[in-house]
Amino acid sequence: MQKLTLYSISILSLLLLSSCEAVETVFKAGMWWGIIVVCAIVVILLLIFSKGKNS
Repeated sequence: MQKLTLYSISILSLLLLSSCEAVETVFKAGMWWGIIVVCAIVVILLLIFSKGKNS
Protein backbone atom coordinates (compact mmCIF):
# COMPACT_ATOMS: atom_id res chain seq x y z
CA MET A 1 0.00 0.00 0.00
CA GLN A 2 2.90 2.36 0.72
CA LYS A 3 4.32 1.87 -2.75
CA LEU A 4 1.01 2.89 -4.25
CA THR A 5 0.91 6.01 -2.10
CA LEU A 6 4.51 6.89 -2.99
CA TYR A 7 3.81 6.47 -6.68
CA SER A 8 0.64 8.53 -6.42
CA ILE A 9 2.44 11.39 -4.68
CA SER A 10 5.28 11.25 -7.21
CA ILE A 11 2.96 11.35 -10.20
CA LEU A 12 0.85 14.12 -8.67
CA SER A 13 3.92 16.26 -7.96
CA LEU A 14 5.24 15.67 -11.49
CA LEU A 15 1.96 16.82 -12.96
CA LEU A 16 1.57 19.88 -10.73
CA LEU A 17 5.15 21.17 -10.64
CA SER A 18 7.30 22.07 -13.59
CA SER A 19 10.84 20.74 -13.43
CA CYS A 20 12.28 24.14 -12.55
CA GLU A 21 9.89 24.58 -9.63
CA ALA A 22 10.62 21.10 -8.34
CA VAL A 23 14.39 21.63 -8.48
CA GLU A 24 14.04 25.05 -6.85
CA THR A 25 12.04 23.56 -3.98
CA VAL A 26 14.63 20.82 -3.41
CA PHE A 27 17.52 23.30 -3.38
CA LYS A 28 15.75 25.69 -1.00
CA ALA A 29 15.12 22.85 1.46
CA GLY A 30 18.70 21.64 1.08
CA MET A 31 20.11 25.11 1.64
CA TRP A 32 18.17 25.59 4.88
CA TRP A 33 19.10 22.15 6.20
CA GLY A 34 22.74 22.91 5.39
CA ILE A 35 22.62 26.21 7.26
CA ILE A 36 20.99 24.58 10.29
CA VAL A 37 23.54 21.75 10.38
CA VAL A 38 26.52 24.11 10.05
CA CYS A 39 25.18 26.36 12.83
CA ALA A 40 24.63 23.34 15.09
CA ILE A 41 28.18 22.08 14.48
CA VAL A 42 29.66 25.51 15.24
CA VAL A 43 27.68 25.77 18.50
CA ILE A 44 28.76 22.26 19.56
CA LEU A 45 32.42 23.05 18.81
CA LEU A 46 32.22 26.32 20.74
CA LEU A 47 30.73 24.50 23.73
CA ILE A 48 33.44 21.83 23.63
CA PHE A 49 36.26 24.37 23.39
CA SER A 50 34.83 26.61 26.10
CA LYS A 51 34.56 23.60 28.47
CA GLY A 52 38.18 22.69 27.67
CA LYS A 53 39.52 26.16 28.53
CA ASN A 54 37.69 26.31 31.87
CA SER A 55 39.16 23.00 33.10
